[in-house]
Amino acid sequence: MVLAFMVFASRVLGLVRDRFLAARFAPDELGVYFAAFRIPNLLFELLVMGALTSAFIPVFTRFIAEDKKEEAWRMAATLINVSFIILVVLSLPILLWTDGVSRLLAPGFTDTQIHEMARFTRFMVIFQVVPLLVGNFFTGILQSYQYFFIPALAPVVYNIGIIIGIVLFSSSFGLFAPVIGVGIGALLFMGIQIPLVVRLGYRHRFMFDLRGRGVADVGKLMAPRTLGLAVSQIDTTVDLVLASILGARMVTIFNFAQHLQQLPIGLFGATVAQAALPALSLSHAKDDLTQFKHTVVSSLHQIFFFVMPASVLFIVLRVPIVRLVFGASRFDWEATVLTGMTLSAFSLSLSAQATAQVLARAFYALYNSKIPVAIAVASIAVNTILSVVFIQFFHLAVWSLGLSASIASIVNAGLLLVLLDRRVGGFSRRELLGPPCKMLIASVITGIMLYIPLKILDQLVFDTTRTWGLILLTGVSGTMGLVTYGFLTWVMGVGEVRSFLVMVWKVRKVRTMILEPAHEVINGGIQDKIS
Repeated sequence: MVLAFMVFASRVLGLVRDRFLAARFAPDELGVYFAAFRIPNLLFELLVMGALTSAFIPVFTRFIAEDKKEEAWRMAATLINVSFIILVVLSLPILLWTDGVSRLLAPGFTDTQIHEMARFTRFMVIFQVVPLLVGNFFTGILQSYQYFFIPALAPVVYNIGIIIGIVLFSSSFGLFAPVIGVGIGALLFMGIQIPLVVRLGYRHRFMFDLRGRGVADVGKLMAPRTLGLAVSQIDTTVDLVLASILGARMVTIFNFAQHLQQLPIGLFGATVAQAALPALSLSHAKDDLTQFKHTVVSSLHQIFFFVMPASVLFIVLRVPIVRLVFGASRFDWEATVLTGMTLSAFSLSLSAQATAQVLARAFYALYNSKIPVAIAVASIAVNTILSVVFIQFFHLAVWSLGLSASIASIVNAGLLLVLLDRRVGGFSRRELLGPPCKMLIASVITGIMLYIPLKILDQLVFDTTRTWGLILLTGVSGTMGLVTYGFLTWVMGVGEVRSFLVMVWKVRKVRTMILEPAHEVINGGIQDKIS
């Protein structure tokens, strides 16, 4: 529950950050700011994410389990030092020829915008990537020791740092203020984890024990994951190139829509997938295929139950939502409408994007990483080709980039499901497809129940030119839609309704336990509450 709350807090703060940006800078200006992240994000993804998610944490955890802390510390220090050296080597040519690289990434920008993008990029490569690189290794160390609160808090303070930069320095430094905020946030991300890492016994040493136990293991494990990430970066880069051709403001619109659609995916897709992986791994270890399939199906149903109505909300209430989150004097009506259309295009595949995370982890639990990577590469190719066709040949607006991403995500999830179905000997079609079909019917009716009051209330009741009127319109319409969805899924006997009510009941019990004095919890039988 704490982790889910931190994910929610980080996402919401990210939207607050975007609101501050939209209030102080025009979309054309912000496009340069967002484009400047491309190179730093590329370096960070390749150097850190591949190593941490698939390699560092498993190997480091093995050392801890074997009570070999000294070897664990030596491996961590070596990997941090090696990663830093690689970063320096990769960064030097980028820092020397930043203008040229920026021109390749954003061919639609003016010379002034290119120079500004290059200046931002240089700052971020030095003051963002380095602290985030070290900080994410600290995250891996803490998670290996089963400390999750501080690592989950780190992305929250990262967004707070950016907001601090925007609020304090915008009047003096203009658009460079959020760039300064990125540096502040990165330092906070790393710094908040240092005390706990030091308390665990870590002391950094400038050593390069490349033959040390574990270093080679991390290198072997991270290679396939890094390759997959490298391919995904091509897709992200193509999106930036095409959006920049349409104009710098379109880069801002695309990024804002993407940030919004990631909220339900992060809350429901990523969290359910993370919770499912240990259960899937255990079922496979016990050779219990029936339980494995049950876990996959129930996880998919949980995601569908939450994400389908979120998709409908984003499609029907797209303009009010965008106005509430980004609405400001400098974020004009055209930008609002285009952001809403792009959000709608992304929302077509929210369920596919979220369920793909569970399906990929099911293959990981079966010790098969080749199929998810191969399918991911294929879907990225689909997205890239469609993006180029939509923008360059059909001359569609920026929302078409969201549409191509949705088509590719649906292809990705569909192929994963089909191949997993074959791999496990087939799911029960009735069990797999029955509840989602009922949720889909309920979602369509929910969309109608959202649209009708939205139009009536907007024209006759609420003054949506003012913030409170917009909040009331969105709140009333959204509540009516969600109540309709809950009622219909309950009437149709969707089991996830009962699971949701049980979860709410458990949250109430956890809240009660937290609020109780410690001695009462112990005397009241904390073992029963744990079991």
